[in-house]
Amino acid sequence: MNEALKPVDITTTFPDAYKAASAWSRAAAKAAAEADIPRDVVELIDVRVSQINGCARCLSVHVPKARKAGVTQFKLDQLPTWRETKEFTDLERAALEIAEITTTLPVGAALVAAAGPATRGGLSEEQLAAVVWVAIAIGAFNRISVMSGHAALPPREE
Repeated sequence: MNEALKPVDITTTFPDAYKAASAWSRAAAKAAAEADIPRDVVELIDVRVSQINGCARCLSVHVPKARKAGVTQFKLDQLPTWRETKEFTDLERAALEIAEITTTLPVGAALVAAAGPATRGGLSEEQLAAVVWVAIAIGAFNRISVMSGHAALPPREE
C-alpha cells in the first residue's frame, strides 16, 4: 500500500524546534543588517529562494515585505530572470548569485569552486557570510512551510 504523504504541521507538533528556527532566522537577519546588506536585498533573497523552492506561504509573506522595503513591482516581476536584465544592482546580483548557489546544493557547491572571486561581486567576507545565512534561513522556512502544508496567506489590506 502506497499512501500519499500527508502534511503534518511541524510548527505545532514540535513548537520548541519552530521557535528555535525563528530565533535563528532573526539572527541571520541581524547578521545581514550588521554586514550592511540593505533590507530590500534581504527580501529579494527571501523571495528568490522561495521561488526556487516553490514555497507559496513564504512568497505570500516576503513579496509584500519586499514591496514595503522599496523593491519595485517591475523588479519583483523580473526576479526569476535577474541575470537577463539590467534592473539589478551589483550588490543585488552578487547576493542573488550566492543565494541561488546556496539553495541549489550540491550543484551549487561545484559552482562555488568553479566561480571563484568573481561570483562574490565585491561582497566583503561579512556580507558573503550574511547572504549565505539569510539564504539558508529562508530555505529552512520554505521546507517547514511546504512540509507542513501551509497555504499562501491572503493579501492584507494596507
